[in-house]
Formats: sequence, structure tokens, C-alpha cells
Amino acid sequence: MEDVLLSVHVLAAIVFVGGSAVAASLFPRYAPIAVPPDVGNASTQQGSVSARQEDVHRHHGTVPTTPVIPLDAAVDSPPESQGVRNRAVAVALHRITKGYGIFGIVVPVVGIALALVQGRMGEIWISVALILTAAAGGLLALRIYPCQREVLARPDDGARLRKLSMLAGIYNLVWAVVVVLMIVRPGADG
Repeated sequence: MEDVLLSVHVLAAIVFVGGSAVAASLFPRYAPIAVPPDVGNASTQQGSVSARQEDVHRHHGTVPTTPVIPLDAAVDSPPESQGVRNRAVAVALHRITKGYGIFGIVVPVVGIALALVQGRMGEIWISVALILTAAAGGLLALRIYPCQREVLARPDDGARLRKLSMLAGIYNLVWAVVVVLMIVRPGADG
């Protein structure tokens, strides 16, 4: 039984935690950034639309705002206009972050079952690993995923993407500490 639980625990960690970590880390690279209205575009069609929009805003005395784009909208930016930015890839990474994050709940559940079977539940390294796992899960669910959703709905100048990169780095670092705890097991009995 221990072998099965350990195998499921490790495989789920590799697939689900690893998948959500990679997706969260790559998201800022592909997420759209709002292009200021005064920046020209190589595409004449898009450039003329932008000029018309500026004329409308000048005529009505309004300030242009970034449009709200639904997550399932099939809007791609040409690679040459925004480098490697691709909204479709960002949407896929956003969905992977959510799905793998949800399925990642298997990791602590099976880990707790394994600790109970092995009689290690009271050991300090298990407690610290559980606290860090809860912190990582909370970070993903309450900060990273919602911020990704906001960036997709309302792109900005990249400030939120920088914040997302930092949060993804913290998320990955927390999981790296958990992995080290699982290997070194400080304070383990026997």
C-alpha cells in the first residue's frame, strides 16, 4: 500500500504541481500587453483602425480605455507586432494553471494518507511541508490565477505581468523547498 501511495504522490507532484508551475511561469511571456494608442503598427489595416479610434475619442472628448476581451475570444496578435506574445498560448497556459492546480490537490491528500500509513504524521518536516503546500495552493488560487484572468481580460503596460512573474517564482520556490523537505526529512524518526 505504501508503494502505491508513494508512487501516486510523486507522479501527481511531477505532473500536476510541475505542470501548474511551468504554466504559471510561462504565462507572463505570452500574455498580451496593451499597446499605447500612439504606437504605430506595421499593419496598415490595424493602423487605420487605431487612427479612426483616436479621431472618435478626440471628437467626443473621451479617453480611450483598454477593451475587455472574453477569455474564450479567438484573438491572436501577429507575432511580428508583439514579439513572442500570443493570446491563444496565454489562454491555454491560464487553463493549464487552473486545471493542473485543481488536480494538484491529489498531492497533499495522498501525502497525508501516506504519512498516516507510515506513522509519520507528527514529524516536523511533514507539518512544515503541509504548511508550505497550503501556502503554495493559496498563492496559486488566490493570487496567480485571478491575476492571470485580469491580464487576459484587460491587458496593461506589463506591470501585472511583472507581478505575476514574481508570484510564479515564489510559487516555484515554495515547491522546491517542499521537495527538499521530502528528500532530507529533517527531524524524521528513524
